[in-house]
Amino acid sequence: MPTIVAQGETIPAERLASFEDHSALRGDAAALQAQLADGGYLYMREFLPRDDVLAARADIFGRLAEVGEILPPVGDGIYSGASRRKEQVADLGAFWKSVCETWSLRRITHGPRLYGLMSAVFGEPVRAQDYLFLRPANRGKSTNLHCDYGFFTRTTESVLTAWIALGDIPVSEGPLFVVEGSHRFDDIVASQKGFDVARDTHRTAAFNATPLQFVEERGTRLLTRDFAAGDVVIFPMFTLHGSLQNVSEQNRVRLSVDVRYQRLDDAVDERYFGPSPTGTTGIGYGELVGAKPLTEAWHIR
Repeated sequence: MPTIVAQGETIPAERLASFEDHSALRGDAAALQAQLADGGYLYMREFLPRDDVLAARADIFGRLAEVGEILPPVGDGIYSGASRRKEQVADLGAFWKSVCETWSLRRITHGPRLYGLMSAVFGEPVRAQDYLFLRPANRGKSTNLHCDYGFFTRTTESVLTAWIALGDIPVSEGPLFVVEGSHRFDDIVASQKGFDVARDTHRTAAFNATPLQFVEERGTRLLTRDFAAGDVVIFPMFTLHGSLQNVSEQNRVRLSVDVRYQRLDDAVDERYFGPSPTGTTGIGYGELVGAKPLTEAWHIR
């Protein structure tokens, strides 16, 4: 396995493993549900049509090329090292909202293919949050270790995250990782219960430990892999995860999107639904790291 970096630390081979491919379970709802409960994630290789994913990728990077952040050809996702976003865009949040509402992207995140899979995993009809977490990450950037509970469980704990690779993402470009078995860490679960990042501003969602420190202390591993365009990883609110550090020598930008699904009959958190969702903190799409020019640093709260 090539060199893998998380928060500036090289992860040794004994603390790494690859996601298992669960694509063979696709037509078996009971097996999908059992695997998710047991392993804390589902990985579906090339689940979404490659052409659809690459079309969305080109449309999104095309918008970033317009503000000087991506070089042509836009499908390659090469960072220019500069940005004119703040000079050209009056409202960064409105700009990012318009990018996240790109039709080719919504066809993926809210289309029948993913809806059918999520319905099978839940075992009943579902709905997707309208608010998307679209993440471009250039060289040097990563997402710290955290779980999603504090963001999305205000009205129901029965929420699942679907992470989608919007292009081929080798480990050098900083894709998703999850901590093996972390959904069963009772102390972590207990510490998260009742936590709301928007209300409990005295603490953050990110863990103090680096991914390497955490897996060494717990005697577990980081699960990751080279992803293909259209790969989907599904995980519940207590599964610890983050993204590896992008160390691309070609200055390629990693592009992925998170969308959350819940049962159709469960109460909705109005922050994430509707034509103008306000997001976690109430300021809409302007709160997201994607709303920042690629020239700026960011981290998860």
